[in-house]
Amino acid sequence: VQLQASGGGLVQTGGSLRLSCEASGRTFSTHNMGWFRRAPGKEREFVAVFSLSGDNIYYGDSVKGRFTISDDNARNTVYLQLNSLKPEDTAVYYCAARNRIAPVQLATTYDYWGQGTLVTVSS
Repeated sequence: VQLQASGGGLVQTGGSLRLSCEASGRTFSTHNMGWFRRAPGKEREFVAVFSLSGDNIYYGDSVKGRFTISDDNARNTVYLQLNSLKPEDTAVYYCAARNRIAPVQLATTYDYWGQGTLVTVSS
């Protein structure tokens, strides 16, 4: 499975962005697709994930109510809508996918990673 992320950029506080992650290859076995982020000098953080088998959605506490994950099955694409952005949301956002069932926030359980897209929120 190959993942291609896009959509990052520079936005002011309170603004919005939409990230996209297109999957290709052997996507039929994918169980979860979602997003993590890494801010400068910080650990990788779980953002949101979509369970492709049951339409279950999970969000990290810091983004609940502001970010929305969705998918387009026909295009094998997962989206992340980022609203009400804050400077602390500045990070490289990575899309990720996996074929196994495990706690969604564990980055080490994800088998495939995109190249990352930078989101910068100015104050």
